[in-house]
Parts: sequence; structure tokens; C-alpha cells
Amino acid sequence: MRFTLMWGALFAIGLFLVATQEKLALHRAVNAIHGPGLDWFFSWFTHTADGLVPAGLALALLFVRDVRAFLMMGLSCGISAIAVQLLKRQVFSDMHRPSAFRDHLGDLHWVEGVDLHGHFSFPSGHSTAAFSMCFALAVILSRPRLAMPFAVLAALMAWSRVYLSQHFLQDAVAGSLLGTAAAFGIYWALYRSPMSGRPWLDARLMVPGRRKA
Repeated sequence: MRFTLMWGALFAIGLFLVATQEKLALHRAVNAIHGPGLDWFFSWFTHTADGLVPAGLALALLFVRDVRAFLMMGLSCGISAIAVQLLKRQVFSDMHRPSAFRDHLGDLHWVEGVDLHGHFSFPSGHSTAAFSMCFALAVILSRPRLAMPFAVLAALMAWSRVYLSQHFLQDAVAGSLLGTAAAFGIYWALYRSPMSGRPWLDARLMVPGRRKA
């Protein structure tokens, strides 16, 4: 699938940087490019990966598409979100966000007006949601030419977390892996596994005034 090809290329680049550079030095380097326009853009764009966005999309898909599309979006984002919170709070609870290292980051550019968090850094929940949501959209729309742009869109959502110093690059890279893996698993279950042929998956929610397809 083209989405996974683009994600794989971006993941490899991110993994290389994380593996070869010291965490704080890398954060300073990747945040060296900034400006008022980018501050404004990423300050609002980052909210496109908030949990309410995929939840709203899932509900909308139940009305405009079918149960399969609803589950593709809802389960991809829901399961990955649960996994993120378990990892953040039970496994990597001692990993802190960039704001906890202000004294070590020197004259780093901090975007004004951003409510910075200090703990539960790894992995990035927004990055996870971005990739699970965009993977699901690529599957549901089933238009190959949109798959790679969706992967780039997810990467931009994840990058917003690094730009705003809400996360380190390693958090976003890990989130991209978790989100993509979760969405791929749901995709296989709903579109490729023996269960994918169940008729109820193609059922559409009937609302007054809409004819049955």
C-alpha cells in the first residue's frame, strides 16, 4: 500500500536521526527553522490530531458510509490511543517532555501561547492518532493517488508536536509506528481476514429521508 511505503521512508529518516543524534541536540537542530507564520500554522494545525477529530470522523462515517468504515476509523484510533496511554503511564512514565529540559536547551525558540506539558512524553499521542487516522482515511477512500499525501499529512501533524516542543522527535517517530501498526491490523481484520466478508460490515445506518443504497 502506498501509504505504508511513504510512512516507511519517513520512518527510516526519523529513526536514523534519532539513533545517531543526542536527544537534546537533535531537538535544538530540528527546531532551528521557525518563524511567526510557522508558529501560527502549527499552533492550530496540531489540533487536527486531537482525539475528538477521529472520533467525529468515525461517527460521520457511520452515517455517510457503512459499519466497516466506521470501525476502520474508530478501532484504528481507539485501540492505538489506549496503547499510547498504557505505554506513557505504565512503561515510559519517567520520560519527560522538552519543557522539562528548558535549562539544557539554551536559546531554543518556544512558541508563545502554547500550554506546554512536562511529563508522559513517549510515545506521542497526537502522532499516533495522526497516522492511524490518515491510514484509515486512505483505506476508506480507496484512492491510490491520495495515499502518499495522507502519509505526508500525518507526518506534518506529528511534526507539529516537535515544532511546538510538546514532544521530542523520538516520541513522534514511535507514535507513527504505533498508529500505522494499529491501523494496519484493523485494516487486515476488516478488509483481508475471513471476517471481512460478513454482510453486516457493509450495513448502512438508515436516517429519515435517505434511501437505502
